[in-house]
This record gives sequence, C-alpha cells and structure tokens, in this order.
Amino acid sequence: MNLIRHTHIASRYVMPRPVDVWMPAAISDRRLPVIYMHDGQNLFDPALRADGEVWAVDQAIERLGAERGWPGAIVVGIWCTNQRWREYAPQQPFAALRQTRGWEGIIERMGGEPMSDAYLAYLVEEVKPFIDANYPTLPDRANTFIMGSSMGGLVSLYGLCRYPEVFSGAGCLSTHWPAGGTILVDELAALLPPPGRHRFYFDYGTVGLDAEYEPFQQRMDEWMRRAGYQYGHDWITRKFPGADHNEAAWRARVAEAIEFVVLGAR
Repeated sequence: MNLIRHTHIASRYVMPRPVDVWMPAAISDRRLPVIYMHDGQNLFDPALRADGEVWAVDQAIERLGAERGWPGAIVVGIWCTNQRWREYAPQQPFAALRQTRGWEGIIERMGGEPMSDAYLAYLVEEVKPFIDANYPTLPDRANTFIMGSSMGGLVSLYGLCRYPEVFSGAGCLSTHWPAGGTILVDELAALLPPPGRHRFYFDYGTVGLDAEYEPFQQRMDEWMRRAGYQYGHDWITRKFPGADHNEAAWRARVAEAIEFVVLGAR
C-alpha cells in the first residue's frame, strides 16, 4: 500500500495527530486531485481497528480508476482524537442551539464547546499547505475535496460552507443530523454557497443510527432545492435500505460518493 504516515504536522490550532497520505501506485509526473477525509485511522489499515473493518478507500479509487480510465486521487486521512465530537460539531450552526433546553446535555455529551473552526483551520491552513508542498497535488479549489461519515459528514458539509474557495465538493455519508436536529439542518443550510461551483453527496442507511436520519436529510434536501442546487448535477442524496452505521456500510458506497463528488458522475 502506498501509504505514508506523518505524525508531527505542527499546529497552533489543535493537538497533534497522525495524518495518513495515500497515493495511487503509478502516477509518474502527473499531479492529482486531493480528498481530505476525517477519521483517518478508519480508512485504510484493518490492523488499526479491533473489528478489522475499514473504508478501503484505496481499493475504491483503484477500482474507479480501472473502470473510468481515471488516474485517481491522493487521499489525506486525518486521524480523529478524543476530541472528535468537539472538532467535528459545526461550530457556528451549533451556536444557535445555545438557547435551547438541550444545550447543557449537548455540551456534556461532547465534553465541551464545539471547536470545529479550529479543526478546519488546522486542515486548511496547516495540513493542506504541507500536503501541497510535499506531494504532487492539484492544489486549486476545483481539485480539492472533503469527505467523512457521521459527525465527519457534518464537518465535511460545514468545511465546504466555511471554505467554499478551498473545497469544490463534499461527501457526507450517514450525516449525523440528530446531533443538533432541525435547528442544525437549518443553520447549515443557511451557510450553503451559491450553486454552480460545488458538488454535494449525501446518503444514509436504515439500520442503527442511520434509521434516524431520513426526515432530517429530507429537510436538507428541500433546502438544497430552494438554494438552487440541481439534483443529479451538483447534489445527490442516496438512501441505502438495510445499511447500518459502520465502516462496512461506508466501504460499500464510498466509490459512489467519490465518483459523484470528484468526477462529477450523474
């Protein structure tokens, strides 16, 4: 596996953590798009997980490359820490929840105030420049993407909304809308950039935590329509009956997310 692990990317925003970089085997002198993904320890190496289940993003990209004659993409997997909830909770939208009766419970569950603005600053201002300086990337907005699942889906959506000039597409698998409910959906929708220059992929299953997602996702879908996004062109939502909330489920459909977000497949 063409995987390089960086353990000491310095940050003034967040605690250090490993960052894995995967590249297709045969890239010669070609520069490639970059997909930034959260929960990096769950993406490639089965030995890092007790259940051995990972996304196998490398295999998905290699398969897409063979099918589509596509040179592939570099994947940057940023490991999560014990501050995962705080780093992935969309900070500005969560501010609207402060006046609700459930706010104290949210803070207790997360272990503190949301800090995704710092996490995204780390990704954009520190990790991305490091990757662009050390790997054969296409660093422009059109070739830079962000993707994750569950809370990682939330921070991917928020990341593009916060940095629309950095990311051109967001893959949001099993987006954990119940973290903030309809208020969170509405606040994130209010941050959407104008349509025409970005692509969004959403999906959800029907088992486990994913069983709670459909009404929230339908609400976001309606906001996407109102904002002027065209279904199947710059936004898509997929429902996967029987799919659970785990790495095996995301492995089964990550290629579809990459195909739509990165390649623009309809």
